[in-house]
Amino acid sequence: MKHADERPYANPEAAARTRGEIAASVEAVQDGRIYIERINAPFLFKLKGSGSEFGAGLKHAIERGWLQLHESGTYVRLLSSGDGLLTQ
Repeated sequence: MKHADERPYANPEAAARTRGEIAASVEAVQDGRIYIERINAPFLFKLKGSGSEFGAGLKHAIERGWLQLHESGTYVRLLSSGDGLLTQ
């Protein structure tokens, strides 16, 4: 019998915190912009998160005020209130 692997990012809070940590480690370009692919590539390929976990984590981070997503969807900004997400 096969058992499903434990998904560490199935919890949106955990996925959002990981996204925040990745965003904080990426060098921002003009006006604090962090291109979304600089976050999603490590999350999806290095950490083996799923697309749905990525989306849920992004939504949670935006709702918490940790990240701001540009209307185009091409970049995010780490907000000052996001500082608390890295310390917990």
